[in-house]
Amino acid sequence: MRIEQDLRFEAAHFLPRVPAGHRCARMHGHTYVVTVAVDGPLHPELGWVLDYADLDAAVAPLIAQLDHRLLNELPGLDNPTSEVIAMWLWDRLAPALPGLAEIRVAETFDTRCVYKGPSSP
Repeated sequence: MRIEQDLRFEAAHFLPRVPAGHRCARMHGHTYVVTVAVDGPLHPELGWVLDYADLDAAVAPLIAQLDHRLLNELPGLDNPTSEVIAMWLWDRLAPALPGLAEIRVAETFDTRCVYKGPSSP
């Protein structure tokens, strides 16, 4: 069984490692949508994998660190691509969130990164 929760944050960033003249080298902003997926068995009495309130309690403090920030200024996000943001979130969530299966980071409605942990291909 899998549960998922979407969270949103607004942030600015620029990509310092792209070729000269690339549009993402300039500072710009996104409304990011982060989807956190947790896999696990259905609890026989409670009827859920995990209380959504517990999932939110684990993820919300991290989203608060990202919201309305220049991501490049945060430790570990000097090159804040969607992929790097997904790994940053994973590294901070995995120890406290058993069953963490996937993190999706969308910069726009039609572009996203899917990260399934450090052993994913």
